[in-house]
Amino acid sequence: MSRYVALGSSMAAGPGIRPRAAGAPFFAGRSARNYPHLVADRLGLELVDVTYSGATTANVLAETQPGARPQIEALNGTEDLITVTIGGNDVGYVPLLFAAGLPRFVRSLPLLGARLTDQLDASARDRALVEVAESLRAVGRTLRRRSPAARVLFVDYLTLLPPPGTAAPPLSDADAVTGRHVAAELARATAEAAADTGCELVPVAERSIAHHAWSADPWTTGFGLPVPGRPAPLHPNAEGMRAVADLVVAQVSGRGAAESG
Repeated sequence: MSRYVALGSSMAAGPGIRPRAAGAPFFAGRSARNYPHLVADRLGLELVDVTYSGATTANVLAETQPGARPQIEALNGTEDLITVTIGGNDVGYVPLLFAAGLPRFVRSLPLLGARLTDQLDASARDRALVEVAESLRAVGRTLRRRSPAARVLFVDYLTLLPPPGTAAPPLSDADAVTGRHVAAELARATAEAAADTGCELVPVAERSIAHHAWSADPWTTGFGLPVPGRPAPLHPNAEGMRAVADLVVAQVSGRGAAESG
């Protein structure tokens, strides 16, 4: 059976999508119905899923998380397929959207307000985007070096925000513009990292534009407080994970990133 290693953050782990993956660290938020599990089931692959909520490129390459070693250590050179969904936490993408969705008076609160203001600082996000571009290339180079015979697929992020001209309450128009900019630049950096390091891209962001969180057929959840047993806010829902799995399976099977949904 071919070996498949899945790396990445919560956008791959699927926090709140039941059931939880057996044996996963509690804080990983890893679902047994995330896209890596669905891909492995459909293609008959032996899955090693080390996706972990909150992961950054540093957690893929070198840094630990509670109950988990750096994700790169899951590779042993025998894998045939690797997927990686990473970078959003490096640039504070979802925290930016959460901060933007809170009532404005919260930004004036001591301590918390300062943290929120930092999350909403467009220049800080731009600096982080410059840094993540090189970090993503480092991920690609390392995966290619560690597993030279494997197909390595960068799987970018599902689209969360609606297109320009469509309201995204409770975000202001200005905050939505910043969020779209971060998402677009992250997708661009991911595509360039894949191309520059001999990896492949599964363009999930492009294929999910019509299925944003405010659409009639969303592949992601909207704003709200985390509720046990339900998909995390501003993260993939079960339909989104199935759609991403469709795109990955199509790519692996040689059909390209065909339209899904």
